[in-house]
Amino acid sequence: MEAKQSSLNPPVFFGSAILIVALVLYSVFFQAQAQQLFAQLQHWIIDTASWFYVLTVALILISVVFLAVSRYGDLKLGPDHSRPDYRNVTWFAMLFSAGMGIGLMFFGVAEPLMHFSSPPVGAANTVQAAREAMKLTFFHWGLHAWAIYAIVALILAFFSFRHDLPLTLRSALYPLIGERIHGPIGHAVDIFAIFGTVFGVATSLGYGVTQINSGLHHVFGLPISLPVQVGLIAGTCALATLSVASGLDKGIRILSELNLALAVLLLLFVLALGPTVFLLKTFVQNTGGYLSEIVSKTFNLYAYEPTDWIGGWTLLYWGWWLSWSPFVGLFIARISRGRTIREFICGVLFVPAGFTLLWMTVFGDSAIHMVLNEGISSLAATVNGDSSLALFAFLEHFPLSSVLSLLAVCMVVVFFVTSADSGALVVDMLASGGRSDTPLWQRLFWSILIGVVAIALLLADGLKALQTATIASALPFSIVLLAAIWGLFKALRLDATKRDIRYQALNISPLPRQHGAWQRRLQNLVTFPSRAQVRQFLSGTVHAASEAVAEELRKRGLNASVEGGEDGRVRLVVAHGAETDFLYEVRPRALLQPSFVLLDGKEPGEDQQYFRAEVHLLEGGQDYDLMGWSRDEVIGDILDQYEKHMHYLHVVR
Repeated sequence: MEAKQSSLNPPVFFGSAILIVALVLYSVFFQAQAQQLFAQLQHWIIDTASWFYVLTVALILISVVFLAVSRYGDLKLGPDHSRPDYRNVTWFAMLFSAGMGIGLMFFGVAEPLMHFSSPPVGAANTVQAAREAMKLTFFHWGLHAWAIYAIVALILAFFSFRHDLPLTLRSALYPLIGERIHGPIGHAVDIFAIFGTVFGVATSLGYGVTQINSGLHHVFGLPISLPVQVGLIAGTCALATLSVASGLDKGIRILSELNLALAVLLLLFVLALGPTVFLLKTFVQNTGGYLSEIVSKTFNLYAYEPTDWIGGWTLLYWGWWLSWSPFVGLFIARISRGRTIREFICGVLFVPAGFTLLWMTVFGDSAIHMVLNEGISSLAATVNGDSSLALFAFLEHFPLSSVLSLLAVCMVVVFFVTSADSGALVVDMLASGGRSDTPLWQRLFWSILIGVVAIALLLADGLKALQTATIASALPFSIVLLAAIWGLFKALRLDATKRDIRYQALNISPLPRQHGAWQRRLQNLVTFPSRAQVRQFLSGTVHAASEAVAEELRKRGLNASVEGGEDGRVRLVVAHGAETDFLYEVRPRALLQPSFVLLDGKEPGEDQQYFRAEVHLLEGGQDYDLMGWSRDEVIGDILDQYEKHMHYLHVVR
């Protein structure tokens, strides 16, 4: 209980709460002035800094792809011995739900039809417009968006899980400002991240509740009105509060898996009941068109043919993905511990993006097919009039439309609950120095605050102003993010160098040629010791060897110490001042005995564990066993690892 009471970071918690309330009050009581101010800011960004947004997103995508194929891809987001916390299906479900699941429900039908009806160049409502509409939709919802999320999550996960820094946005600046991340600069960065998260989730709740209201009106005849929408926000946040109170491994995990299951079910319904063969063909063609033009579209600013279209679409999306990346990136980092960088990037970049593009094809091309080939022009008119009605107007033209619409409403509600509870979880971590073992009242506070902010802005018509402010915040964040990417590459180079040196054969100490040494070595290979035997070995041989090395190092003026742990582990630490310390630790690890081992006196099903005395360095477990080694052999291994460490310091110095 003491740990939970002391988890709060007062400067970040109170500073962000006060500033959020102040900005909401400004948007509510000075509504016209706030909207004018933020609109002018957005226009200035579009006119003056559009090239910087486009270049930033391009550099992010290039960096992410490079990291996946480079030698850094084998590094783990955590110690070398760590394993993923979640199975792949659960991980993908959480990525999908937190990343942009609700956006697919809102824009899956609306955006392709809007591009089809009003393309940036060329004639509207033509085959060429249809082809271009899907390319643009893929462009906005594909690899670029997920690359932004991936790079922020990668930076946070790498420095938190591999270098024991707090799981907050401030850790991204560690390569640039060092220990100063724990001071006012770090507090300011975390407050900025809380700002973006609270207002991003709140504005999404405010706008998205109109889609829930439209769906309930379509299915049950519920009136579309402000009181109903306020009640829906309150209900959504109440469910989110229950979810966030149950924690990440229960509420959010279960809702994310439910989201994914419902999304796949609705996708299969539309694919089966719609023009199936046409959709399969267009998915292949859309993907090819997207990939073949990804470079030209990435850098296209329409400089030779000025248009307001890019400001209302591409730049708006880039700003939105960037402004949401602290929230989504931190959440993705939180659930990705133990994965290699290559596995992480492939999972975050390609799996959700692939599902997103399939979703956009099934819903977007089905809608275009209705308008272009079936003459249902009323669908395009409905979408252009009110995009929140797009999905339900689209489903009207399918068999079992009421069932599909009800399923869609359930999905929208669950997506919103997931966004709200994951947002509250992230904000709580930011306000608690990256800790997740926070008291319940803190998580409830942020969940309730997000709902109150959304309701206040909805009542005062302040959502547009705050959405604009949130997107505008992407400009300063882009500068910080580019600097953090540079710092990440710098840190990765050091870690990769250290790993390469560890696997070099630097004067590995030979085993002593004593009589019977090979028989003893063979005996160690076929013996499966108990926990008590390994702990006795650690407290005797390993501890004595570590003390001998530490004593010798102290004679030479170095600060060396030997420590123990509750599970019997023995740790040798050699401090190197401003440079990286040396850590050599041997700890017991439980494993199942091989199936060929016959356990006399034990019935099948009884505990068949054995224990190893495994070596761990600062980077994590090294996956080799010292059990049965002599004192001199252990000393030789310590010296081998220390020699590699000194060689690493020499290389990077």
